[in-house]
This record gives sequence, structure tokens and C-alpha cells, in this order.
Amino acid sequence: MTHTTNRLLQEALSLGPDERAALAAELLASLDESEEDVHLAWAAEIERRSRDAADERGEDWRVVLEDVRASVLAR
Repeated sequence: MTHTTNRLLQEALSLGPDERAALAAELLASLDESEEDVHLAWAAEIERRSRDAADERGEDWRVVLEDVRASVLAR
């Protein structure tokens, strides 16, 4: 942690229990805001992967499944 962070931590630890709890709640709430960014980033990634998958002209999944079944049953 930086010097400033350590100083803030020491000041926060000198607060009473109720004040520390309120401060902790505010700090945690500030992290939740960044979760929205994470969700947006994942949504964009899922959309990109979905487009990529739709653009692929691979084998039909049913054909692949039959090949896997035949291979497993041949063992």
C-alpha cells in the first residue's frame, strides 16, 4: 500500500466501531459500481463470441455428436 493509503487506514482504524462500519460500507459500495463495468465488459465479450460462432461454417453439432457417440461406443 502507498504511504497515503497506510495513513488513511490508520486514521480509519482510530474511528469508533459505528464510524468504521459506515466507512467500510461506503468503500464496499464504491467497488460495486465497478462491477457494472465488469458486467458490461462480459456482455460485450459474449456478444463478440456469439457473432464469431455464428460466422463459423464448421460441422453441424449433430454430426459431431454422432461421431463422438460412435467413437465412445467403439471402445
